Amino acid sequence: MMAGRVLTRTVSKTLLDLTASAKGKRSRGNIRLLWINASRAAGAQSSGKAAFLLGLPLLSGLSYQAFLAVRSSAVVCALDKAEVLEQADYLYSCAETEKLYQLLLQHKDSEDAEFLWRLARASRDLSLLPDTDAGRKKQLTFEAFEYAKRALERDEKCFAAHKWYAVCLSDIGEYEGVKVKIGNSYIIREHLERAIQLNPKDATSLHILGYWCYAFAELPWYQRKVAAVIFSSPPTSTFEEALEFFLKAEKVDPDFYSKNLLMLGKTYMSMRDKEKALLWLTKAKQYPARTLEDKEVHKEAVELLNQL
Repeated sequence: MMAGRVLTRTVSKTLLDLTASAKGKRSRGNIRLLWINASRAAGAQSSGKAAFLLGLPLLSGLSYQAFLAVRSSAVVCALDKAEVLEQADYLYSCAETEKLYQLLLQHKDSEDAEFLWRLARASRDLSLLPDTDAGRKKQLTFEAFEYAKRALERDEKCFAAHKWYAVCLSDIGEYEGVKVKIGNSYIIREHLERAIQLNPKDATSLHILGYWCYAFAELPWYQRKVAAVIFSSPPTSTFEEALEFFLKAEKVDPDFYSKNLLMLGKTYMSMRDKEKALLWLTKAKQYPARTLEDKEVHKEAVELLNQL
């Protein structure tokens, strides 16, 4: 829905860039309208659990090679699909991004949404690895969007296809300009809401939509005015709405994601509820640091607790 690489680019930053652009200055930085952990969190769709199993034994590499040997046949039967998807989800849980991408790439021409949305997620994950150069990152970002788009075209009732379409649409906004990014935010919300409608038990979809709401709720008035110059009705939300989605995500799957705990604390801080902010920030601080993002969450939680 998690998914350790974090995309913490705020709408506030987007509109600051927009303001600078309006003054004849060049926009800087990479802007994203979603703040999802690079897919490992935003994923784990099938079970509704975030995949944090980074410490699994080296058996993953052996099983992958064995799997490729079995898959050497050109004949693909119904059982093969289940095996491929099972292997894909296993590699995903092990954070074997490159192996997962290569496995699913064999099915890039598939008409099956289950293959395509997973390939979109894998492409995106690969683009976010630290050693991916800028050119390759851009290529993978647009590639991921195309796979997500195809998944949605093949199965409009697949909640994961809607989720990944929203996520990947946000990603390509980095390359298409501020106006497009803000305009796409409406579409992003629509697909997240559709994903939740199709699967109300998916905690990560709820979390992402909560983050969307939080970002627009915290925009200062002058940035809202900047957005209103381009859009007569720019996206808006409230902390109360953001809180509702974060709490729903936690109810569906308690402690599924360190960032959801942190955002609950930050939302209560914004609503000036110190007692509840302390509660959730303490939970975020105590969350086991299994990923790089968990460590970053821990650091931010400690800093906010010190402020309180």
